[in-house]
Amino acid sequence: MKNSHKFFGNRECRYFPCHETKNKNSFNCIFCFCPLYFLGEGCGGNFEYGKSGVKSCAGCDLPHTPKYYSAIISKLKEAGNKKE
Repeated sequence: MKNSHKFFGNRECRYFPCHETKNKNSFNCIFCFCPLYFLGEGCGGNFEYGKSGVKSCAGCDLPHTPKYYSAIISKLKEAGNKKE
């Protein structure tokens, strides 16, 4: 399958889908936990901070959308280059 490294759907996960979605067939589980969480406000996703100050990504589905795979990888590379 072309680009199979960019998509994985784990329908047997007890949390599937962990975010509301219109199409479960295109729900991508490859980034089960968002690899951009550590970027705080620079992650680019739809997040909010709760009353306790903890970042909540409940309203964000970017890591679970296949078309954002490349953008996520680019952000990770960019963040890695800044730490060197």
